[in-house]
Amino acid sequence: MISLAFWATVINYLDRQTLSVAAPVLREQFHMSNVDYSRVVFAFLLAYTIMNGVSGPLIDRLGTRLGYGLCVAWWSISAMLHAFSRGAVSLGVYRFLLGMGEAGNWPGAVKVVAEWFPERERALAAGLFNSGSAVGAILAPPIVAFLLLKWGWQSAFLFVGTAGLVWLAFWSWLYRTPAAPDGGASVPLVPVGVLLRSRFVWIFTVSKIFMDPVWYFYIFWFPEYLKHVRNFDLAAIGKFAWIPFMVAGFGNLSGGWLSGFLLKHGASVTIARKSAVTFFAILMTSAIPAVLVREAWLSIAFVSVAMLGYTGSLANMLIVPADVFPGNAVASVYGLASMGAGFGGMVFTLITGWVVDRYSYTPVFIGFGILPLVCATILWVFLGPLRPQRLA
Repeated sequence: MISLAFWATVINYLDRQTLSVAAPVLREQFHMSNVDYSRVVFAFLLAYTIMNGVSGPLIDRLGTRLGYGLCVAWWSISAMLHAFSRGAVSLGVYRFLLGMGEAGNWPGAVKVVAEWFPERERALAAGLFNSGSAVGAILAPPIVAFLLLKWGWQSAFLFVGTAGLVWLAFWSWLYRTPAAPDGGASVPLVPVGVLLRSRFVWIFTVSKIFMDPVWYFYIFWFPEYLKHVRNFDLAAIGKFAWIPFMVAGFGNLSGGWLSGFLLKHGASVTIARKSAVTFFAILMTSAIPAVLVREAWLSIAFVSVAMLGYTGSLANMLIVPADVFPGNAVASVYGLASMGAGFGGMVFTLITGWVVDRYSYTPVFIGFGILPLVCATILWVFLGPLRPQRLA
């Protein structure tokens, strides 16, 4: 079951990374500045933000099998529509549609984890499915560069969209929900209004504002950085841009392992999750030297460490809702919290385009090296203990 969530996440990242790899070609063809490109990315994040608050409750209501499947079908068709882009406006519209569907991946996958795994195994299970983001990002540069150079940029969008529809066939055939301990008695859904009255949900949401935009920066802007600062051509981007994502894949596993190790040796859930997030947030400060070093290979190495730090942190952030809320509310809680991540992503994406156009990438990398420490501080100071919440 977790392998299905893993492959959905792989395809999810193939879809979103296709634009990042093809951006140098599309920007030239459609005459887009850094600000224009930031607005296209903003369109994706706007839809992603709005739909995070919708997709989680939708999946909780429809059930994992149907709700998750609908999200993948939507984003796959939207990815294929990118092939019909004729300029920045139409490209932005299709990115908006893609963001609507892709918002359902993490609430759906987290619900799979909550349904199938006990507390001690959840962080590792979350890391396993989330490693699909790294795998998808690893595969995207060589695959998209090959398709683009061989048959044009339209073929890349058609290919990744088709992959999602193939996954959907396997999902519909294989996925099932495990029987409830009480023999399958119906459990009423927790209303979204009740969740919005939870202080825990609000603090967790705010914490994600300062964590997830860092990842958005790497996936949407790193190929652009390699081209315009490190003077990489498209072939070189296809050859080297996957490396940080490969390293990030190990963060998913090590993040889950560290949390499980601390739990096994007597740490509370609160200490285990927050300590793991903090350790990997510290690794993310390597973004700062990444922009200061002269050698391109060393810059890629520092970015790789920073991205490993993100995925290690995320493996634990992903599972916090399942630690404190009942299974019938997990997708809703994570979807609502991800609205904070999307909001932060929108704001910081527009800031990135503005700063790069007027100054350089240096202040951007420094800022994204510091933001994760803000997230960790919020978790320690404001979130409180990770224990079952009373919902009324």
